[in-house]
Amino acid sequence: MELTDKVRRVYLPMTETGFYILFCLQKQNHGYGITQKVKEMTDSQVLISPGTMYGTLSKMEKDGLISFVREEEKRKIYQTTDLGREVLEIELKRIERLYRNSREEG
Repeated sequence: MELTDKVRRVYLPMTETGFYILFCLQKQNHGYGITQKVKEMTDSQVLISPGTMYGTLSKMEKDGLISFVREEEKRKIYQTTDLGREVLEIELKRIERLYRNSREEG
């Protein structure tokens, strides 16, 4: 899949939840594992509900940002696709630019 206008419109800029899900799926993981990882990474400041998690995973899979890898103990394992990595890279650059600009003297 390619970075279409629709993908740009839907995912850029990303929600914090969407960003963390895509970020965590750089390595294979399942919904519950992502929830735990995000909780740990953010000192419990970002908590992703199961409804949000599974809705987002389903949408990202449909849009080609992540792909189903396998099922393990009744949990679906996903990983980012090339398109997902491209979207994540664009978003990381945007966040870095925001941070850099906020630190510059006016």
